[in-house]
Amino acid sequence: QMADPFLYDTGERSQYGCLGHEVQIEHIKAYVCRPSFFTDKAVIVVHDVFGWQFPDIRYIVDLIAGHGYITICPDFFKGTDPWKTTDHWADFADWMKTHDPVKVDKEADVVLKYLKEQCGAKKIGIVGFSWGGMAVHHLMLKNPQLTAGVSLYGRIIRDSEERYSLLNPTFFIFGEKDHTISYDQITLLEEKLKQYCEVAYKIKVYPGQVHGFAQLKPEDMKPEDKPYIEEARKDMIDWIKMFI
Repeated sequence: QMADPFLYDTGERSQYGCLGHEVQIEHIKAYVCRPSFFTDKAVIVVHDVFGWQFPDIRYIVDLIAGHGYITICPDFFKGTDPWKTTDHWADFADWMKTHDPVKVDKEADVVLKYLKEQCGAKKIGIVGFSWGGMAVHHLMLKNPQLTAGVSLYGRIIRDSEERYSLLNPTFFIFGEKDHTISYDQITLLEEKLKQYCEVAYKIKVYPGQVHGFAQLKPEDMKPEDKPYIEEARKDMIDWIKMFI
């Protein structure tokens, strides 16, 4: 029996009018938002289990684009259904078998090629949430084309020494009350990065925050969480700006 790994209340989400548009890139669709001026800097956003069309993730794409980056959220599920049956977590392990967050290399390469050849991007960063946070951790170990990464509450999926040999600067964001990631795992991550990692990294835990906290749109935030959500987002953008 798998614990509820990504359970956070998707609840009644407010509607969101997106600022970007959808494109088809080879075998995948993607949502893209560009700043109003030319830039050669880009950020890939990796969605969570709810997929690339979820309003919260599109809000994040638009938010990052507003800071001056060509921002893109590809459908890493390649047209298959995102996770929907939030009441039946018993199915989750089976769903994960066909939606493996460490099997994203091909799609990442397709998107990197598009950003470089079609958008003129020279420096590219990546941020990912939950399922996407795991994907980011994996890609920052494998793909040197990604200049910097931010992994938000991605479970630490396996313990091997390779898991800590990051190629480029990576920032790990966690919520203190995230029931899917234990404090021990975060401590271990910190110890091992100290031991094996040769690039800049940062780990930060935000007080009182649960899984999925950093994606919420302003009208969906609880007042007591708002300062931490805004701080996490500012920290995420600052990390990207430091390197890209």
